[in-house]
Amino acid sequence: MNAITTETVTTADTGEVITDAPVLRDYHASGGYDWMDLIAEHGWAVMPSWGSEGWDLGNWPYVMVAVIRTADSIGNLFGIATYCEGDVKTTYYRTKARHWDAITEQAFFHWKNGQAHGPADLPEAAAELPSRYRMPYVAQDTA
Repeated sequence: MNAITTETVTTADTGEVITDAPVLRDYHASGGYDWMDLIAEHGWAVMPSWGSEGWDLGNWPYVMVAVIRTADSIGNLFGIATYCEGDVKTTYYRTKARHWDAITEQAFFHWKNGQAHGPADLPEAAAELPSRYRMPYVAQDTA
C-alpha cells in the first residue's frame, strides 16, 4: 500500500467534498524518520513543537503530527496527519482556526498522557487550554 495517495476527502469543519487531496496513509515499511523524509517530498512537514514555549508535539519517531497547507479553486485547505508507530490518519480543514484546534487536541492528548513533554499546568480538557497553548511555536532569534 502506498503511504501517499490522492483522494477525495471531506473537510472536517465545513463538510465540503474536496477532490485530489494529498492523503497520507499507514506506513509500516520502515520507521518514523523514514516516513518523515518521504512525506516531505510531497509538501508535508512534521511539526516538532506546539504552543508559546515550544512544547513537544508527539514523541519522535513513534508519534508525530504532520501538516500541509494547500488550496483548491475555493481557497486554502489545511491538512493534519497523525502518525503513531506507522498508523496514519489524515484530516482536512477549510479554516486555519479549526486546523489549529485539531493540532492543539493532539498536543493536549500527548501532554496529558505523559507521552510528550508539555506544560505542567494542564487543565482537564483541551477546550480549557489558554491561548498560549493553542498556537504554533515561533522560535525567537537570540542573536
